[in-house]
Amino acid sequence: MIYFVGAGCGAPDLITVRGMRLLSHADVIIYAGSLVNPELLQYAPEGCEIHNSAEMTLDEVISVMQRAEANEKMTVRLHTGDPSIFGAIREQMDRLDALHIRYEICPGVSSFCGAAAALKAEYTLPDVSQTVILTRMAGRTAVPEREQIRVLALHHATMVIFLSAGMTQALSAELIAGGYAPETPAAIVYKASWQDEKVCRCTVGTLAETAAQNGICKTALITVGDFLGDQYALSKLYDPAFETEFREAKS
Repeated sequence: MIYFVGAGCGAPDLITVRGMRLLSHADVIIYAGSLVNPELLQYAPEGCEIHNSAEMTLDEVISVMQRAEANEKMTVRLHTGDPSIFGAIREQMDRLDALHIRYEICPGVSSFCGAAAALKAEYTLPDVSQTVILTRMAGRTAVPEREQIRVLALHHATMVIFLSAGMTQALSAELIAGGYAPETPAAIVYKASWQDEKVCRCTVGTLAETAAQNGICKTALITVGDFLGDQYALSKLYDPAFETEFREAKS
């Protein structure tokens, strides 16, 4: 059996209880070594076979899974954050389907959740933004034309931008071209929840300068939007004049 497990956003105790249990019973672990905190491997049992997929191709990853399955061993494929976000798991699952190898997915805490915690922020503030866009800049891997940063920026929703910390100058230009004012609040969150986490608050116009000053060019999320500001409306949920299924309105 293959288990795709979300490792969480960095801190080893932010993996789910289920994910930790699966790791502790694994015969084989294939972990995304460039992104997953190696401290998570402390949960692996003695004698567990461990592979770093940063050094492997898709064919090599599948070959390890096939070999483990043929030997009736349990494999954990350990992905960063939640595997459904930029996890490249679809191609692995399709290959396993073709090989008639069973698998399950154990979700994890995405880094965009870890970034919000580091910022002590709420992405969805009343009268500010009720939509969160998770995306990335086009780089060596293209994005669809309709999903270019300048197009998504037209919504003025909360944006959480992955895999773009090395392109902050171009990112800033794209955001401004899409309609964000240069003074729009932004933040760069480096390695959210890791021991060396760093939070750098800035604006859309100073993204590149801030990244350069702090030596950040990878392993960081960039957040953009007025959710980082001070103005918002209070939630109706706790408004005494708002009636709910559980509470009568109070005049």
